[in-house]
Amino acid sequence: MSHPLALVCYEKLLPGSQLLNRLQDLGYRVQAVADAGTLAACAEQEKPLLVLADLESTRAKVCDAIIALRKNPATQHLPIIAFAREEEISVQQAARTAGATLVVSEAGLLNQLRQLLDQALQVE
Repeated sequence: MSHPLALVCYEKLLPGSQLLNRLQDLGYRVQAVADAGTLAACAEQEKPLLVLADLESTRAKVCDAIIALRKNPATQHLPIIAFAREEEISVQQAARTAGATLVVSEAGLLNQLRQLLDQALQVE
């Protein structure tokens, strides 16, 4: 059986690399996406099971990438877990508005990753 693919969009080494390692420990194949501007195209091409995105970026607006994922019929179904530092309330709200499935704090992401994945992947 093949392992499901998770796309992880991040710039900051931490928690990005920790998240990659943790996902691999949970049985996922992982592909890092360094530029949020290419996230939608990458998701359309690679066909991941889900997307995780760090909302803090210096290169692109991650919320715009989430909107692009939601507007594309080939990717609109993907669960998106967005994360940011706890004090980044406005960017967290913007991600919810953009269509993120779950928006969580960076601090709790790794400790609760299995539960967050289960919640994001629930079929409604």
